[in-house]
Amino acid sequence: MATLTISPEEEKRVKAMGFLSNKGTDNFSGRIITVNGKITAQQQRVIAEAAEKFGNGIVTFTTRLTVEVQGIPFDKIEEFQAYIAQAGLVTGGTGAKVRPVVSCKGTTCRYGLLDSFGISEEIHHRFYEGYREVKLPHKFKIAVGGCPNNCVKPNLNDIGIVGQLVPQFDEEKCKGCKKCGIIEACPVNAASMEDKVVKIDPNVCINCGRCAGKCHFDALGEGKPGYKVYIGGRWGKQIAQGRPLSKIFETKEEVLDVVEKAILLFKEQGKAGERFAVAIDRIGFENVEKQLLSNDLLERKEEILKA
Repeated sequence: MATLTISPEEEKRVKAMGFLSNKGTDNFSGRIITVNGKITAQQQRVIAEAAEKFGNGIVTFTTRLTVEVQGIPFDKIEEFQAYIAQAGLVTGGTGAKVRPVVSCKGTTCRYGLLDSFGISEEIHHRFYEGYREVKLPHKFKIAVGGCPNNCVKPNLNDIGIVGQLVPQFDEEKCKGCKKCGIIEACPVNAASMEDKVVKIDPNVCINCGRCAGKCHFDALGEGKPGYKVYIGGRWGKQIAQGRPLSKIFETKEEVLDVVEKAILLFKEQGKAGERFAVAIDRIGFENVEKQLLSNDLLERKEEILKA
């Protein structure tokens, strides 16, 4: 293997562009940004061509749903960027800023309770692209999950969004069936029969929607769609379980505003080098939640971003 000859300053410069050093060589992996894991067939062809033309022919996929082309020589980095640009592709995804957004396939999955592709694409454009120049205390990761199956682990991200379908149970219509469709459908045993009436424990129910429409007497309809938001999750050398905000949000606009407020709070009140989870512990979860549920941060947006 060739000895590393690129200066630390140059390595740092190209890392900020999305090019990470391949250990023990003068080559780099170019990190290509996808819109939350989605690329077109044409973009896939261009990536394959770029991998053969500029790299070693190997393409890898990251946990943040980006694509990396290995083995790009230092002096071919700009040519590589120009080549993939013909398909509308760019490199990036590094640094103390909003990182590429991850999403499950809730839009097409049978368990999906929200348009995960749609909302994550909005987050991508509004916050990954829109906040591209905003330096934060540390990286900031966002994940969108279509349902409580948590396939993309939203509760292990700095902020995570999970689709919900809240049961709307009409006790008066319950017949106390000996074989209850609601109880049978519940995967977490949140429903039980008490005094010949079904009871759904809100402290156990995860709002997965599996029970929706399962009552033969329409005591439980299709449920009320919503969004649960987790804050302060992280994984890696240190792991923190994100905590849900106390409110189930009813609209996408509310959720997008909460995401923006979380980023603004982190920029203003976080300390250099600390993750959002650490900042929340230091500031206090109740304090952070209160700020995220009010409009003060958005009202002071320009002031915070200029600081």
